[in-house]
Amino acid sequence: MNNEILVNITPQETRVAILEQGITQELHIERVSDRGIVGNIYNGRVSRVLPGMQSAFVDIGLDRAAFLHVADIWNANQLNDHNRPIEKLLYEGNSILVQVIKDAIGTKGARLATQISLAGRLLVYLPQESHIGISQRIEDDLERELLREKLQQILPAEEKGGYIIRTMAETADESDLRADLEYLHKLWHDIQQRSVATAAPMLLYQDLDLSHRVLRDFVNTDTTRIFVDSRENYQRLIKFAQNYMINIAERIVLYSGGRPLFDLYGVEDEIEKSLSKRVNLKSGGYVIIDQTEALTTMDVNTGGYIGVRNFADTIFKTNLEAAQVIARQLRLRNLGGIIIIDFIDMDSDEHKNAVLAEFNKALQQDRTRITISGFSTLGLVEMTRKRTRESLAHVMCEPCPTCQGRGEIRTAQTVCYDILRELLRESRQFEANEFRILASQQVIDLFLDEESQSLAQLGDFIAKPISLQVEESYTQEQYDVIIM
Repeated sequence: MNNEILVNITPQETRVAILEQGITQELHIERVSDRGIVGNIYNGRVSRVLPGMQSAFVDIGLDRAAFLHVADIWNANQLNDHNRPIEKLLYEGNSILVQVIKDAIGTKGARLATQISLAGRLLVYLPQESHIGISQRIEDDLERELLREKLQQILPAEEKGGYIIRTMAETADESDLRADLEYLHKLWHDIQQRSVATAAPMLLYQDLDLSHRVLRDFVNTDTTRIFVDSRENYQRLIKFAQNYMINIAERIVLYSGGRPLFDLYGVEDEIEKSLSKRVNLKSGGYVIIDQTEALTTMDVNTGGYIGVRNFADTIFKTNLEAAQVIARQLRLRNLGGIIIIDFIDMDSDEHKNAVLAEFNKALQQDRTRITISGFSTLGLVEMTRKRTRESLAHVMCEPCPTCQGRGEIRTAQTVCYDILRELLRESRQFEANEFRILASQQVIDLFLDEESQSLAQLGDFIAKPISLQVEESYTQEQYDVIIM
């Protein structure tokens, strides 16, 4: 299926949209002030070993220590040492070569591994391994074997490292593979040299920025054009492509139209929709997406869709459409971790299997590792999607200062009653001549109208005058009780 890639670059951020048949399927955003560190390699220092958690905190030079679990520690005697506790493998003050496998997300620090992998255009180099793996997206057994043989023929006799052959290698010739091989070997040699010459903590290798990763990771044989709207970066990408992937260079196009690139292709609208909790379906149904720290839930509803035959048919068609939409929203929003999907209840096992099959088919476009289970006894579909960076909403948004991310606020009446209780508490603790209530217009209006009797009764009870003052800057939940 033909696709186009749009690269929108400003001095502050780079945004990438991947379109298939003109429809946005993926969004990626990288900001200069908050660039991700997945793939970066550091000379780290072990700052703390936690035997109870079988993990360690490693100082890699960031504000927050990174996290290394014993399962992510590679060593040469792995077959014999895989059951050794972490306190036998690491100690505080240890210098250790580590690679970031997951960005810091929320309150959690970056996650590390000691197994190094270096991604090229066609190959992933695993210098500590010795086997050759092949991308699961290459399904033809004969093609897999031919690629393995092609790589083995060009490997140096003294080669000790391992490789993963990427999907893009399907159409590559021997010279392309050899160029990628030489690039990765030189890269690893330079990292080793810097590791010996520098003290921990120190950054040894920084992965490519988003605009360059586009060429390395996203472009494939189906990609027809890569539009770039910055002349300076267009020239940089052309030069990079000519050095490392010459067959891509001719597909890179400088966009110089008067209308913004993302506006022209409707990507700005897609970004706006991807920040909404509600996603409308063409049938009239809709999906509600709620993202929490622990998991993401998706609830499918029929809405105004009533179908043409019977209710079971209506539910089935809504769920089929929702399966496709949810798979796309996972990519657009970059939702990760545990995801629970509440499709509309179906009585027919045939309908359930068809919806699940449609969902699995739609998920095949996803580049991220996914595991999915069938319908549970409660009718829910549970799945996980590997989370390596923040979701779109977490990159672009922050919790509402009024509701603190709850999605709702206390009513003015509730706040009135909170204030009355606060007045009573303070009258018992402090000697005051008068109390003054500072609150929002809505709360003060309520005290002057429906709750005026309640306020008067409390004033009589505490035997102190109570005055009211509107604070325009206060939200509905904010208030202060001033002792005069």
